[in-house]
Amino acid sequence: MRQIQLKHVKLPNGETIAYREREGGEQKVLLIHGNMNSSKHWDVVLEKMDPNYNLYAMDMRGFGLSSYHTPISSIKELAEDIKHFADEIGLRDFSIVGWSLGGPVCMQFAADYPGYCKKMILLAPGSTRGYPIYETNESGQPDPTRRISTLEQTKNDPSKVVPTEQAYASENRGFLKMVYNAVIYTKNKPEPERYEEYIDDMLTQRNYAETVHALNTFNISGKFNGLIKGNGQARQIGIPVLVLLGDRDLVISKQMAEEIIEDIGENASFVELGDCGHSPPIDDIDQLLCVMSEFLN
Repeated sequence: MRQIQLKHVKLPNGETIAYREREGGEQKVLLIHGNMNSSKHWDVVLEKMDPNYNLYAMDMRGFGLSSYHTPISSIKELAEDIKHFADEIGLRDFSIVGWSLGGPVCMQFAADYPGYCKKMILLAPGSTRGYPIYETNESGQPDPTRRISTLEQTKNDPSKVVPTEQAYASENRGFLKMVYNAVIYTKNKPEPERYEEYIDDMLTQRNYAETVHALNTFNISGKFNGLIKGNGQARQIGIPVLVLLGDRDLVISKQMAEEIIEDIGENASFVELGDCGHSPPIDDIDQLLCVMSEFLN
């Protein structure tokens, strides 16, 4: 197994980004993690992906070992951090992979900064039209007729945000495991030691409410998403895009994947991952790496 090095780089905006690099061949791939994650959650990919790939996995601002000096309010700010990161370490002509939250961040990056990456893989990604969060009704269920619109509302959301932030503050590992076992690891679970490391990693996040708000207000489609009208930037993504979604994903719907394909257009294609949930690296790493390598090559 190739050595994985943990490194840090300071960005022009004052943030310090931590990242993991696994040296390999000439093909460069940048991995962007999801919410409640960091580059740590790419560890199985970093360990097992073909050594022909030179892999980089960064902790986004407010996650993992990266700094969080300036709070975020949009996906666009996280995409700008990727641009600064690539500039600072001299990364060009690479492919980019975005998982969950990382999907919208990568799409925004590709739309804003053409010429940096040559291919994009979106793994269980949030939609081009955002990831909605709704007000809670009297019975404690989300009300799809009342979409939350402000950061303040998001911070006070009693069903998702408040319990998660309370779990972070009290380091309630049992709560986090309960959530992940119910929604993410519904087939396979990480080996016990790795799982504990993942929980350690989740507890480093300092921007949960801001991230949920950023996803809720994201819209680069050409359509109204129920909250805001899209800016149409999805059509500016001029590189090949592969959307991957597990057939048992409880976080991302098939409709969200279809929205991405429709909004990006002919450059985008879709592959369904059989018997996978929201964490294909844990559910079926061999299937995932086979599909990724086929597209990248």
